[in-house]
Amino acid sequence: MKMTFTLFLSIFLFSCSQVSSPLVSLENTSLINAEAKTLAARINPPAGFTRAEKDSTSFTHFLRNMKLKPDGSAVKLSWQDVHVAVIDMEIGNKDLQQCADACIRLRAEYLWKQKRFEEIHFNLTNGFRMDYSKWRDGNRLKVDGNKTWWEKTAEPSTSYQTFRNYLDKVFMYAGTLSIEKELKTVELKNLEPGDVFVIGGSPGHAAMVADVAVDNEGNKLFLLVQGYMPAQEIHVIKNPNDESISPWFKGDFEGALTTMEWTFPRYKLGRF
Repeated sequence: MKMTFTLFLSIFLFSCSQVSSPLVSLENTSLINAEAKTLAARINPPAGFTRAEKDSTSFTHFLRNMKLKPDGSAVKLSWQDVHVAVIDMEIGNKDLQQCADACIRLRAEYLWKQKRFEEIHFNLTNGFRMDYSKWRDGNRLKVDGNKTWWEKTAEPSTSYQTFRNYLDKVFMYAGTLSIEKELKTVELKNLEPGDVFVIGGSPGHAAMVADVAVDNEGNKLFLLVQGYMPAQEIHVIKNPNDESISPWFKGDFEGALTTMEWTFPRYKLGRF
């Protein structure tokens, strides 16, 4: 039975359901530089692994240089043993930026910083393409059941606040199902920073690859960041499978990718 857009919205407000995990320490503290203020400086790769150099205009460079809150900072969760670091980025106060939205936010912030405004667009759960360029020109989204359209009701604005208002509206009507359909499938061996593990649905979840390190034999390790429900700050998560390399995950994991709160099939990897 076809669902209406309004019903989709109510479902995706509850798209990241938390599961319980034991309160145990899972990060290798020798890999953490507590005083460092960016992701790449705070979290070292294990011995034998290095980060490949990337151009300063790349998404990888943007993710590696995200500012972090001080080591030990809390994140808005029902318990505090999932994360090793919290991204220093406001999330507003409307309970909108959840798991899929966190991935959207990072992609959009990167494109905004690079002034690649025409590339900022995301599909909503009913398939409607929401272009930032239209919002910037003063158009606003109108919704009636499952119908959506643009109406010009505001003055054009290139301010950052207008951009944030656009994102809040995307967060209202996009979710794990919409980004799962929008992303292009990527083979695990080709994993790169900015790729997203995603399962669309209710419940569903999404987590973004924030960094990758490689050894001399081509083996990869990666970091994951996520948002969750209710809306909360984006955070780097621990690896519950191997404390010796946590928060890094092995790129050649067998079977499914298991985090402390979710399990992703290995083929559920996509790229904007």
